[in-house]
Amino acid sequence: MDLTIRPRRLRGSETLRRMVRETRVDAASLIYPMFVTDGKNRVEPIEAMPGQFRYTVDRLPEALDAVAEAGVGSVMLFGIPEKKDPVGSEAYAPDGVVQRAIQRAKLHMPELYVIGDVCMCEYTSHGHCGVLCDHEVDNDATLPLLAKTALSQVEAGADMVAPSDMMDGRVRAIRELLDQNGHADTPIMSYAVKYASSFYGPFREAAGSAPAFGDRRGYQMDYHNRREGIKEALLDVDEGADIVMVKPAMNYLDIVRDVRERVNVPVGAYSVSGEYAMVKAAAGKGMIDEAKIVCEMAVAAFRAGADVYLTYYAKELARYIREGRIG
Repeated sequence: MDLTIRPRRLRGSETLRRMVRETRVDAASLIYPMFVTDGKNRVEPIEAMPGQFRYTVDRLPEALDAVAEAGVGSVMLFGIPEKKDPVGSEAYAPDGVVQRAIQRAKLHMPELYVIGDVCMCEYTSHGHCGVLCDHEVDNDATLPLLAKTALSQVEAGADMVAPSDMMDGRVRAIRELLDQNGHADTPIMSYAVKYASSFYGPFREAAGSAPAFGDRRGYQMDYHNRREGIKEALLDVDEGADIVMVKPAMNYLDIVRDVRERVNVPVGAYSVSGEYAMVKAAAGKGMIDEAKIVCEMAVAAFRAGADVYLTYYAKELARYIREGRIG
């Protein structure tokens, strides 16, 4: 055959394949989500997410040691309070579970980058992401509470806050309150493009955040929509978001690419609990090679345009990077 161009020439050895690789994965881009709960001396396994746990604040340091030993430098903390009420007051309490966890984390490991998830679903007695007016979430009444939550986390020591509620205008509300209180340099990573997804099921067990009635389709996005995701991302950038996130990751890589092409800030992708649980279930039955699948999923997110990857497999991925299985 008279072929001048032979793409296979660049696939002839592992050294050459790595040399010309278009997408590279760095452990510095990984964020590990963790759950903290009220109580003492407990590490509770999460049945729907094998290998993941809820930690009481006093047991958090040992978990953070394992994160650092794995080579992961950033965590996101979700709080699970003992007491819940209609207005989610534990979300913004100075001594709330996530605020105490942030303080403990920074005291134990000052160099660790700690991100606080800002939402109310774990803290409200009804499980919705804001305060209610009748049976609907009141967007504008929720904004001051989200801003107070973000401020309380930053004052506890959080390096970044990440609003996940999907209320209109919440990035601006948070940015203004942080700036007014001397935290103009604290970045916001917005869950800008968060779809109403069935992939969140295991998380709701982990965080005890399932809605007591109805669903979240009135504020989370319709997964049929693509252009709306770009609109949401651009709005959040205009309001002051420093990073915008697409959630979930695996089924929404087209949206990651769309957003990456339209914004001039870093883009995050969150590989959510359902993605993790499916891989664990299939691997547990010997149907797939867990490590290879996890690496492929991560590379797909970065190839689509993600700069930051939130995943419950962060510790394993950091090890795979060190071992040269991904990179």
